[in-house]
Amino acid sequence: MKIVIVGTGYVGLVTGTCFAEMGTDVVCIDIDKTKIENLKKGIIPIYEPGLEDMVLRNMKAGRLHFDDKLINYLNEVDVVFSAVGTPPDEDGSADLKYVLDVARKVGRSMNKYVLLVTKSTVPVGTAELVKKTIREELDKRHAAIPFDVASNPEFLKEGAAVKDFMSPDRVVVGVDSEEAKELMSKLYRPFLLNNFRVIFMDIPSAEMTKYTANAMLATRISFMNDIANLCEIVGADVNMVRKGIGSDARIGSKFLYPGCGYGGSCFPKDVKALIKTGQNHGYNLRLLKAVEEINNDQKTVLFNKIQKHFNGNLKGKHIAVWGLAFKPETDDMREAPSLALIEKLLEAGCMVKAYDPIAEEEAKRRLDDKILYGNDIYDASVDADAILLITEWKEFRLPSWQALKKIVKTPVVFDGRNIYDKSDLEEQGYTYYCIGK
Repeated sequence: MKIVIVGTGYVGLVTGTCFAEMGTDVVCIDIDKTKIENLKKGIIPIYEPGLEDMVLRNMKAGRLHFDDKLINYLNEVDVVFSAVGTPPDEDGSADLKYVLDVARKVGRSMNKYVLLVTKSTVPVGTAELVKKTIREELDKRHAAIPFDVASNPEFLKEGAAVKDFMSPDRVVVGVDSEEAKELMSKLYRPFLLNNFRVIFMDIPSAEMTKYTANAMLATRISFMNDIANLCEIVGADVNMVRKGIGSDARIGSKFLYPGCGYGGSCFPKDVKALIKTGQNHGYNLRLLKAVEEINNDQKTVLFNKIQKHFNGNLKGKHIAVWGLAFKPETDDMREAPSLALIEKLLEAGCMVKAYDPIAEEEAKRRLDDKILYGNDIYDASVDADAILLITEWKEFRLPSWQALKKIVKTPVVFDGRNIYDKSDLEEQGYTYYCIGK
């Protein structure tokens, strides 16, 4: 079976590569010619564990190809995946211009049946807009060519995307014809050997499922951050509270870790888009508005603690920041808590020196020369007045606190992810702050 994936961003490249790994002949399309030429040379535009090796292996096997022209392949395939970006508009809604551009290209160039599958995260009703766009292009050509549209939202976690695609919790597919269902069943049949579920449903429900899943996870994070802040006030320990409620099978323990806020390409964007969808249909999603507000406030919690510790006198302070990516195992800094925190520190007159094992280049693109960069956590911490842990990379879990104590100016740690032991650090002479204690 041969398929086309339009868009070689995070979702498109992982999707195309994983389908190729299972024996499908895949062509990945992107209008960015430089990116395509780099991919042909084996240069991967994103960091994702295991992806580079899989791309190179499937290119060598002749199952994974890259091109910048969709028209070259529309007569060779039955299935085209649209995995282009849906960035937020100024009002928070999803910008569908790239999604509809793919639909136009399909409508202008198809000469036989095509199933266009939307992999991008799109609001409810997008499939109808895609159908309308294709029909308009076919009408201009006076062509009566059959086609179908389907929704197949992705549920990939950055840092574990390859594993998630190859062994997913579930695959959600929205279809409105038997032919589309048969094609999608055939495409995913190799994965059924791993005994995971393919859940077929109507298209609007599939579109809604993706947003709802991310909104629920974001809600759990903001809920625990709100509880953590109250725990500090009343003298409780949020880690004990988390264990206490997480042991309830109805609640579970996942996504109940307090911290300095969520970021990334999905949660912030999708919460905003779902709120906007509600507004467009005359419904006020009050809970999600609170989720977003709590998260925005949470990104300033560590700054408030630092400011209080130094009695509001932060000018000239050297702050070591450990971690810049919004989460470990990725270089993604979209909506990262580190960006909001660094902005506050710079406004207060601090000198910031940061270290991240993967995201330094992305940080330089976003921050330019506003901050300094260390070669490791020790280099970043020389003469530091405070250490801030923002991203819980594995290599940060067990540093040599005694070695650090010899090089910092002040032994104080602000733990934004609650990964260190308070009593252990205090025994070694550190002042320690975390979230929710």
